[in-house]
Amino acid sequence: MELTDIRPEDCPELLVLQRCCWVQEAVLNDTLDIPALHETLEDVRDWTKTWAVWVLRHEHRLVGAVRARLDGDRWEIGRLMVAPDLAGRGLGRRLLAHSEAQAPAEARKFVLFTGARSARNIAMYQRAGYRLTDAPDVDGHIRGAVYLEKDRENPGPPV
Repeated sequence: MELTDIRPEDCPELLVLQRCCWVQEAVLNDTLDIPALHETLEDVRDWTKTWAVWVLRHEHRLVGAVRARLDGDRWEIGRLMVAPDLAGRGLGRRLLAHSEAQAPAEARKFVLFTGARSARNIAMYQRAGYRLTDAPDVDGHIRGAVYLEKDRENPGPPV
C-alpha cells in the first residue's frame, strides 16, 4: 500500500470512495444529512486546495484517504475513509497516525468528529487516545455527530 499526497487527478476517485464510505455512515446514523454525501466533484477539488490530503492506494486502486488542517492551535482531522471491503485491516489507524504525524508544531490538539452511532469509528478513535468532548460552537456543530479530541503532549496509546 502506498500513502501519498493527493494529486488533482485523484479527485474523481476520491469522490466515489467518499460516497461509498458515507452511505454506510448514513445507514448507521439514520440520516442523509451528512455533508460528505452531498459534495460534488468541484467541492472535493476545492477542499483539496485548503486541506492537506493524503490518499492510500493498493496497486492502482484508491482505498483510503484523510484530510487535515490547522485552525488556531487545533489540528482538524476529517474525511478519514477506507474502502468498505477493506475495513478492519488497520488502514484507518494508519491514516489517522499519518495525519497526526503531519501536524505542524503549533498544533496543540487533534480534533475530529464522527456519527454518534458509528461505534466502530468511535472505538478506533478512543483506542488512539481520543476522548469525547463537547461540540464546538453552534455554527460548527453537525447534527448527529460526536466530537473527539486528544492533546498532542499527552497523546494516549499508539494506534
